[in-house]
Formats: sequence, structure tokens, C-alpha cells
Amino acid sequence: MINWPEGFYLELASRGLHLIRFDNRDAGLSTHFSDGLVPDFASIQSGNFSTVTYTLSDMAADTVGLMDALGYDSVHLVGASMGGMIAQTLAIEYPQRVRSLTSMMSTTGNQSVGQPDYSVLAGLGAPPYQDREGYIQWQIRSRKAIGSPRYPLDEKDTAEVAGLAWDRDHDSLSMMRQAAAVIKSGERTGKLASIQIPTLVIHGQDDKMIDVSGGTATAAAIPGAQLVTYEGMGHGLPKPLWSDFATKIAGLIHGAESLK
Repeated sequence: MINWPEGFYLELASRGLHLIRFDNRDAGLSTHFSDGLVPDFASIQSGNFSTVTYTLSDMAADTVGLMDALGYDSVHLVGASMGGMIAQTLAIEYPQRVRSLTSMMSTTGNQSVGQPDYSVLAGLGAPPYQDREGYIQWQIRSRKAIGSPRYPLDEKDTAEVAGLAWDRDHDSLSMMRQAAAVIKSGERTGKLASIQIPTLVIHGQDDKMIDVSGGTATAAAIPGAQLVTYEGMGHGLPKPLWSDFATKIAGLIHGAESLK
């Protein structure tokens, strides 16, 4: 939830949008699946999913459950990275509940596209989950590594968000369980063709976490999807682009509303 910047939210709100952000399962203050098995990625990669606790479909169903609790029959979805995968899954499995889809820095699940640059990730190591300051510094290093070469990282803001994330909850296995969910959920390319709502795909051309080919493939798979890529943007939401992101997302949403 807190990784969506407040300033970006204000940009969206100023364009006439009502916004809801939330923690996915196994993140922040949401339900954690700490009793689940430790994911065995060697087995998972070979097709044995016995150590996978849940899937993207379960996470999509969580979102629908939140919509039900808040009284929304349908919404405009914006998801980034894994959130984009969840949003895609929701649009596929609950088409009547989604008015428009914005998929940011995400991919289709096809292993031939959207792959990370492992040479960049290899040097980061695992997050030090027993050391608050060490965790904050790890977050700064990692976000620099996968961030936007054209837009320098705001280290002060990154440290504040990382510290807040630590204070809200730090679960040493949650990212592993979420990563396992992504792998088990597999490829969505064929199913994405069923999406019949206005769709916007946003991706950085210099994304080291999810290669831009993932965004290109997503847009190609969804009929009529608009693809927007940004030179010098990596895996993140650079402040200088917030206004342009918001304008494009609001344009998609208002356009979708005008079709009703």
C-alpha cells in the first residue's frame, strides 16, 4: 500500500478520481501466511508446487472481497509489478467487476519475456530482516540497482518508506511466498485476449526487474490495449513522471466512463 507515493495519489485525485490502495496478502498489515511452507524454488521451477501457499487467483479474489466489503460492483484497476499481474488476473477471472485496466511495469507470465537482469540482482543479496537500519540501506541499494537511470533516486524518501514498511510488518518469507505464487500461476497470454475493457500498459524502457518486453507482450495480448513506454525509466515510479502517468490513467478512466 505505502509504496504508492502520496504525491502520485494527489495527482490522480486532482483529476477527479476516487482512490483506494491496500496491502496485498502477506504484505504490510494484511493477513500473513506465516504457517505456510517455505517455498522450495528448485522444486517449483521443475513443476512441483507442493510448497506454494497460494496463487495470483487467490490474490485477485482478495481484491474482489475488498470490493464487496466496500460496496463496489466494479472498479478501474491500476496495478504495478506483481500488482499488475494480480490486476490482469482479476480482469480475466472477474470481467464484470472491472471497468478499465492499467498494468504498469508488469508482464504476462510467459518466461520468454519480462525477465529480470539477474546480473543486476545477484549483487544485492537477501534483505536483512533482523536489522531495521540494514533493511533500510538494502532497500536503498536495491531501488538504486533497479531504478531509473534518467531519474535519480530520492534516498531520503526511500529510507522513510522502507522504515515505515519495517515498522508496519517485516516478514522474512512473504516475498518468497508471493514470488512462488507468481510462478505457479503460469502464463496468461492466451487468457489476456479475453479482456474487452479499455486497457493501458505502462513500462520503463530501462526496467531491470521486469524487462520492457513484458509490457510489450502484455499490450500485444490484450485487444486494443495502449502501450506507453518511457526512456530512462526503470522499475519504479519516478516523481517527474507522476503528472504524465496520472494524465494518461485518468484519460483512460474518463474515456471508459464515457462509453457507458
